[in-house]
Amino acid sequence: MAERKRGDRRIKLPLTSIVGLGFGAFVALAIGLVLGLSVSANFSNTFSLLNDKTILSTNALEAQLRTHFASVQNAVIGLKPYFDDGTLGLDDRERTFEDLSIALKSNSDVTTLVMTSSDGRRIGIYRAPNGKLWRIEADVPPPGMNTTKLPSLNPTSAPTWGPLVEHEVGLFANVSVPLVRDDKLIGTLTAATSMKDLTHIVRAQDEGFTNTIFIIDGSGRVIMHSDASELQTGGSIKENLPDAWHNIGDPVLAAMVDEQPIDEFQKAADLGIEVSFVEANDDEYIIMKAALDGFSDQPWTIGQYYQSATVSREVRRLAGSMFVGFGALVISVLIAFWLGRRVARPLRNLAVQSERVGSLSLNDVEPMPRSRVAEIDQVALAFNSMVEGLKAMNTYVPRSLFIKLMRLGGGQAAEAREADLTILFTDIVGFTALSEHMSAEETAGLLNDHFAILVEAVEAEGGTVDKFLGDGMLAFWGAPDERPDHAEAAVRTARRIAAALHESNVNARADGRPVMFTRIGIHSGPAVVGNVGALDRWNYTVVGDTVNAAERLQTLGKEVEGEPEVTILASADTVSRLPGEEHKRPVGAHHLRGRSGLMEVYWIDPHPLAPTGETSPQELPVSAAE
Repeated sequence: MAERKRGDRRIKLPLTSIVGLGFGAFVALAIGLVLGLSVSANFSNTFSLLNDKTILSTNALEAQLRTHFASVQNAVIGLKPYFDDGTLGLDDRERTFEDLSIALKSNSDVTTLVMTSSDGRRIGIYRAPNGKLWRIEADVPPPGMNTTKLPSLNPTSAPTWGPLVEHEVGLFANVSVPLVRDDKLIGTLTAATSMKDLTHIVRAQDEGFTNTIFIIDGSGRVIMHSDASELQTGGSIKENLPDAWHNIGDPVLAAMVDEQPIDEFQKAADLGIEVSFVEANDDEYIIMKAALDGFSDQPWTIGQYYQSATVSREVRRLAGSMFVGFGALVISVLIAFWLGRRVARPLRNLAVQSERVGSLSLNDVEPMPRSRVAEIDQVALAFNSMVEGLKAMNTYVPRSLFIKLMRLGGGQAAEAREADLTILFTDIVGFTALSEHMSAEETAGLLNDHFAILVEAVEAEGGTVDKFLGDGMLAFWGAPDERPDHAEAAVRTARRIAAALHESNVNARADGRPVMFTRIGIHSGPAVVGNVGALDRWNYTVVGDTVNAAERLQTLGKEVEGEPEVTILASADTVSRLPGEEHKRPVGAHHLRGRSGLMEVYWIDPHPLAPTGETSPQELPVSAAE
């Protein structure tokens, strides 16, 4: 329940009302925003669509141009090796004419192919507009070439595009590669393509009378124009091509001198496409331009323009949908309020029960009720199944370990690794003889009460209960969450066990029940901790010599004289990590079963704060190895 204060009284608002009113208010606010911003939204949406259209159309034009010029460039790249190794050249003119003719016939993008030697001799093939092939043997530059304008190459030059060349038969773009033999430049191979061959590409991109495609070279001349024969503003510039954009006779291009950038085309601007607004012949136009480099000595500009009236049409079209949206939103308010109340009911209960699951208070979790809404019903079934599964898992996995793994992230935290840990092993003294005269129920009850004492002490000090082994327990500190004081925590736990066991024994004697005596072994060192097992049988446990040593120390407690209530034996590795610990006594070096060498062992006082004069339940261990 959500709450708010009004004076001295607390008003509780049901989640169903909050969600229902919230949904309704949100939709109502949306209606107001839609009505208030409809014109602006339509305008923005239109320009968003035009942004995408601008990018797509400009990229499409650029891609087709690059494909065309790449084809021309590949022609000279493919023929270069044959000139370099002498297969083709001036020495075998007939073979050269034949192979160049084949190359032109197989590549419709190339108009002229010419090899020029270092001494000025020339051989090549030119394809006329009618498709006829002409041999080139004279010193006169062929169509597409101008010797004075060809790029200067050296033996290591890459394919290089020269400036556009005007010829009596048309305008040409050309690319040249160096011809090299014995690391010396012997000439150049040049391919030229007529700009007339690009006419079909430019016209294919033109979307109609209100759209015009153009290409401007690096010197500012219009070299391609999709509406050269009939401009949107009237007239023709076909006879003027190529010429400067401000003089060619297209009023729209001439108006670019006063163009105004349009901020709404930021998406296109980020991709290098400039979008601006111009006025020409009492009409308004939108111009889009982008740079195209790599196919001349200077970058070209490819672009298009169209009447801004197309934007107005888009706005009117989108505005019509506003009224339909208004009616739909009004209905949505009512539906949202009803659905909000309907959906929130199980959500409120789910939130309460989920909080209990998060704290692993599984016994307090109430089953989720079934619902007629399919998705909510599925959630309820899944939630109830999850709770039952967690209850079953929590029966076998210690709650403290479960919470730690959830907090740290079970997958990574449970991966087997070596860590510096402190291990604590416990065992009940004489439990077999003690249980001989007890029933199974009495034995289980006695063990459960004893283990409850042990688990409470371990969890109070942040430790992890690994497992119960018969009447003993294995616990450890330092994983899954690392802590530098794991040895101190283990010793404090042992003393907590001693104090709780002593109190339990006092009550047991008063009630005539059997008392318990316990041995505890503690050892610190490296051990493997994490998931150990195979297939679907995995245990989060600790293994290694450190674990075995702790168990052997617990067993060594049998040598303590007398009948102490709790015997705590710790290794020197553990004691060395106990700063300021005074309540300990060395009991010598012992040879533990299964281990080579001797281990220094200490007896830890289980009741260091016992009142003066009170007899400690423990006796000093006296047996030591040689």
